[in-house]
Amino acid sequence: MSRPFFHGKLLLVLSIYYFNGVFGREAVSVVKGIEFETQKGRHVLHHKGRRRSALFDFDVMSFGARADGRTDDTRAFRIAWKKACESSGSVNLLIPKGTYLIGHIEFTGPCNNVSSLTVHLKGYLKATTDLSKYGFSAGWVEFGWVEGLTLTGGGTLDGQGAKAWPYNDCPTDSNCKLLPTNVKFMAMNKTVVRGITSLNSKFFHIALVECKNFKGSKIKISAPANSPNTDGIHIERSSSVYFSGSHIGTGDDCISVGQGNSQVTITGVTCGPGHGISVGSLGRYRNEGDVSGLLVRDCTMTGTTNGIRIKTWENSPGSSAVTNMTFENIVMNNVTNPIIIDQTYCPFTSCTSMAPSRVKISDIYFKNIRGTSSSKVAVALECSKGMPCQNIYLENVHLDLSSGEKHATSTCKNVRAKYIGTQLPPPCS
Repeated sequence: MSRPFFHGKLLLVLSIYYFNGVFGREAVSVVKGIEFETQKGRHVLHHKGRRRSALFDFDVMSFGARADGRTDDTRAFRIAWKKACESSGSVNLLIPKGTYLIGHIEFTGPCNNVSSLTVHLKGYLKATTDLSKYGFSAGWVEFGWVEGLTLTGGGTLDGQGAKAWPYNDCPTDSNCKLLPTNVKFMAMNKTVVRGITSLNSKFFHIALVECKNFKGSKIKISAPANSPNTDGIHIERSSSVYFSGSHIGTGDDCISVGQGNSQVTITGVTCGPGHGISVGSLGRYRNEGDVSGLLVRDCTMTGTTNGIRIKTWENSPGSSAVTNMTFENIVMNNVTNPIIIDQTYCPFTSCTSMAPSRVKISDIYFKNIRGTSSSKVAVALECSKGMPCQNIYLENVHLDLSSGEKHATSTCKNVRAKYIGTQLPPPCS
């Protein structure tokens, strides 16, 4: 095909697109093997031949979204998703710039004929503050049972949590009603989340449950240091999960790795304010899964209450294991508890312990941990007296007191740690 002929064909196709966009007509045009089609809410461009591929765009504005920050746009989002999921080939769900007020919404599959589905979030989503609009343990925006989803675009999800936080009684009531999570991913496979922002979630910001092959990068998460239970990212019963290059500041764990996870990698994350990067809490419920294959590398904690923490409940109703974990190249800046294993964890005002934790911790490596501690005890290894920790390694740890005073100290219970290289504070006696 000669270049002038190709350019002429492309110009004709674009002219048809412009004509239909202006006059609102449905049209099908065939130009020597290229078919172009426009319908309400979607645009299609594909090549006719043996291997026919299609690209479908579904714009929420075409389904009635107002993007004025006052009108409830939930229905328009639901319709746009339904059309996208029922489509075929490569599909784009477009959320242009603007402010959208939406309530609880479920973007669920399976989308059987869709090969890839990209949500281009360029707008600013605001969650309704009416808690009656959410079900028990529901998320605000939920994705579920979809394969090959990408969420990107540089947009923002604002949970407007400040009006809900006074109703969070979970710190004092073990049977509390959970407030909505900003974005929840359930039973997803081959998911990519890139370049989005989550603000002021009512509860967790991002939650993964039973996901596989999940990649998150360039994510920004922000909530005040005193906002309750606003974990940045919570991962549960998932495998092959990778988070990188993200900035998280919250009122709880920046990242919490819950039960039943395997092969989770966290790299290049900056955390603060918050409670650090935690494994757990574990051992509270029956039939919890083991946690293994965690790698946390090249991360920075600033002004957090914890740095790297493993936390399990006493009096566990069942047994489980935490094993094969590496925390490497971690910088602590004025962190209260830089390295901590806590097997007597209880977040409530009062706890009655009747038996030691039944979570077995083994093969844990702390390598190249450096920086400053705001508390005298920089390394605290408090393991279960019923199941003492095994194979805990500390290699090249250098933690000074941020006050510049005497050396920090270490404490150990029910563990014999193994030390390699530099050790400040000195090993437990």
